[in-house]
Amino acid sequence: MTQLKRITALFETLQKGNPNPKSELDYINEFTFAVAVILSAQSTDKGVNKATPALFKVAKTPQDVLKLGYDGLEPYLKTIGLFRNKTKSILKMSQTLVDKFDGKLPRDRKSLTSLGGIGDKTASVIRNELWGEHDIAVDTHVYRLAHRLNLVSASANTADKVAALLPTIVPKQFHAHTSDWLVLHGRYICTAKKPKCDQCPIAQHCPSVQIRKTK
Repeated sequence: MTQLKRITALFETLQKGNPNPKSELDYINEFTFAVAVILSAQSTDKGVNKATPALFKVAKTPQDVLKLGYDGLEPYLKTIGLFRNKTKSILKMSQTLVDKFDGKLPRDRKSLTSLGGIGDKTASVIRNELWGEHDIAVDTHVYRLAHRLNLVSASANTADKVAALLPTIVPKQFHAHTSDWLVLHGRYICTAKKPKCDQCPIAQHCPSVQIRKTK
């Protein structure tokens, strides 16, 4: 089987198991999703989802956040890692949205990354989830699986390198959901320390399965 056929079969299997994957972050509108994604950096989705219900009751828009100010916003975020920096980023994003974008989240990458707390990876997550853009965001799960599944070579040793390569390697018809499939698979099946190869639906397409069996 060629590499292209293997990768196609791999993603066809993931697609069959979960045709329309979604982010596990809770949100109520586009702005609150951007907030949740910023909060999820170096934090778990589960931890973010515990903190945001109370926050989103009082802050559904950038204007709401600005009314809270730093002292009003920070207490909602104290259970989340790096909460002080994230509080500042959310305030900065909110101010820029009000000043330059009429309070609405812009769809283009350049504008998104001009907002506080939003880099290329965060922009990809937002564009993919909210508007179905075919951006492939590379977090720790995607990076790990890209190597375990031999989608990229060992020379792709940074998230940026993997992010640049995946769109050229994964067939275009899978781009819209590539990140979500790999994140969910990495979170629940192909975990970092103890991958559940015996439960893996794509084990037959994974070159790392045989490697682990010999250890």
